Amino acid sequence: MIKSSKSWWGRFLFQDKGILPSKRLLFVYGILSVVLLLFSFWGISWTFVFGINTLILLFSFIDLFFTPKRKQIQFQRIIQEELERGLPYEMMIEIKNSSNYAFTYSFVDGLPLSFQRPFPVRGKVERGSVSQVAYETKASVRGKYELKHLYFRYRSTWGLWEKQMLVDLEKTIKVIPDLTETRAFLEDAQKFLLYDGEKIRKYQSGMGDFAQIRNYVVGDDPRKINWRQTAKLNELMTNEYEPEHGKYITILLDCGRIMGAELETGNKLEKTLEASLTVAAAALKKGDYVSVLAFSKSVKKYIPPAKGMDHLQTILHAIYDLHVDAFESNYGTVFSFLDTMQKKRSLILLFSDIRTFLHEESALMYLKRLRRRHLFFMIGIEDQQLVEKARMQPTYADLAMEKSIAQQEILFIQREKNKWESQGLQMMEAQGEYLATAAVSHYIDIMNRHLL
Repeated sequence: MIKSSKSWWGRFLFQDKGILPSKRLLFVYGILSVVLLLFSFWGISWTFVFGINTLILLFSFIDLFFTPKRKQIQFQRIIQEELERGLPYEMMIEIKNSSNYAFTYSFVDGLPLSFQRPFPVRGKVERGSVSQVAYETKASVRGKYELKHLYFRYRSTWGLWEKQMLVDLEKTIKVIPDLTETRAFLEDAQKFLLYDGEKIRKYQSGMGDFAQIRNYVVGDDPRKINWRQTAKLNELMTNEYEPEHGKYITILLDCGRIMGAELETGNKLEKTLEASLTVAAAALKKGDYVSVLAFSKSVKKYIPPAKGMDHLQTILHAIYDLHVDAFESNYGTVFSFLDTMQKKRSLILLFSDIRTFLHEESALMYLKRLRRRHLFFMIGIEDQQLVEKARMQPTYADLAMEKSIAQQEILFIQREKNKWESQGLQMMEAQGEYLATAAVSHYIDIMNRHLL
């Protein structure tokens, strides 16, 4: 395709500047041409037909005098700088018409292909007025994006010709993980205190930091009764304790090839990022120090430990654009790096694929060394297809074979988990949609039991 034809084709695809005939003009011109063609069979000369067509075409150009000039139209894009993956957001385009003519328009915004694109958007702007038009979009892929152009077409009230503009509206936005679970925890932590349908047990008697003195209720430990306050108030009062603050939590994020496995919504890495941010919010809210380390074949990101809710933004901005690498994870490298960087005793939460990890015999040596100083806990996403195949009813031979292989794989995983857990390395799996809840409940359980 030669350069000139590319330019014309780009104009029709909202990709360039220029003036184009509208559908209305083409429709009117087509009907007129057919009528004149029919009359030509009854004696009207072809010269008259071509003359009328040319006259109508030239007359249509008067429409351009009632169309605002390009310099008389200004634009502004109003958008949030951070969008959460998979959630709908409203984009706003402000159009200012400083001319004496109203116009109708349609536009295509220069969103990346990974965004939902409800285009073209159409509307009308009156003369000397400002109009704001909104459309809804959502982003499916995390990362940093540059929005550059707005492709805009407008025409006068007659609507015979359309002017096309390429507007530069540069804007940088970030697509971050879905923080729905994190906000839910900060608003109501109680629903995260469940695992397998049972409440997390209370703190051990007399352990942890003193929290408050309250009225004694049935079921409280009699050893925690505060006899001094009981004597003053003439009613039973008891001491309440909470886990010690200032513990160190290290979150390890596996970004290896296997974490790219697709789930119903997103992949394993997406769910892992959302769960890890929820755990980080829980730990920071309780006053603990949190560090994050992302890895695949080598260390990708490391955020040193710090406390306070402001540190959650530091973590978010550091890991929001993590993506799956096309490499196998090197657990030995990351454990060796962690042994060097994290000198204080901490709770190590590893988000990874348990089935892959169980085949890494070389990692056991590093973990035994880490276990002397740290508490290790691994969290993975349960393979729902494997579980469903193990539970299905075998109605014929092929299904029976699939069921037996799935059961054999589950038994292998359980046997290997028992071997690792006998070394003091705890593991658990949860469904993808409950990963954040399970991770937070285990963190709180470990803190309440003062295992760290």
